[in-house]
Amino acid sequence: MSFVANSTLAAPDTYFGIYNELSKYNVHLNIFERLWASWYAYMQNDVLATGIMSFVMHEAVYFGRSLPWIIIDRISYFNKWKLQGQKIPTVKEQWACTKLVLLSHFTVELPQIWLFHPMAVSCGMDTGVPFPSWQTICVQIAIFFVLEDTWHYWMHRLFHFGFFYKNVHKIHHQYSAPFGLAAEYASPIETMVLGAGTVVVPIVFCLVTGNFHVLTMYLWIAARLFQAIDAHSGYDFPWSLHHFIPFWAGAEHHDVHHERFIGNYASSFRWWDYLMDTEAGPEAAKERRERKLAKEAKKAKKAQ
Repeated sequence: MSFVANSTLAAPDTYFGIYNELSKYNVHLNIFERLWASWYAYMQNDVLATGIMSFVMHEAVYFGRSLPWIIIDRISYFNKWKLQGQKIPTVKEQWACTKLVLLSHFTVELPQIWLFHPMAVSCGMDTGVPFPSWQTICVQIAIFFVLEDTWHYWMHRLFHFGFFYKNVHKIHHQYSAPFGLAAEYASPIETMVLGAGTVVVPIVFCLVTGNFHVLTMYLWIAARLFQAIDAHSGYDFPWSLHHFIPFWAGAEHHDVHHERFIGNYASSFRWWDYLMDTEAGPEAAKERRERKLAKEAKKAKKAQ
């Protein structure tokens, strides 16, 4: 695949050599597009180029976003915002979690990432330059958040049925007080099934619309990782997003799920739990009891 328009590269043998040569003939591209095109030209293998970039991006975002929560857990000042303040993960727990997550990344996710480029291209996904507009990227990511949340709600709820919970989902509930690194602490089956909501949704979108760029996929995955890690952080700050967007889930929503092992099944939003009456926590239980009593009183009044 050629990423370079109207150029005759002298095939320099270094990445930055290619970048400098490419920049001479592609002044219409911005710096990020030139860096992107130079990477593919340097690698001379699109599958390898996409595979390396995808895996490095995933690891950098996952552990990069988890690191601040690891540091916060070691600073007692932040305990006042800890949702389960008495349950601070130990270094041993953090390390045990990290080892299993890394094992999952290399044995379950890496093969899928490696196969991503040929699958994406066969579905019509664009991997070249120029990039789509930021407006297009934002609209598509917003759509993915809504669709992934729906997939996650129903699959996650399924995983709480007896057989599936015992044999698949129980691993993820090892920590009743979650922490950032535990976002992808799960069985291989759960990783693939719930992860399908993140990966398959954009691919189907691409097949339907024929308008999708792999850069949007990267930004969407980064945003989804941020959401998942923050939801498992165990902290609810005054500036947490759900205080400003009432239907956003966040840590306050998901922490209750880990503490009570039921309810609050959605990933990003609260509406499916509200519509399906699966909200968890004392306030939701109180509202549920009040609705039940009101319904019984109304029924008794009709019977008189």
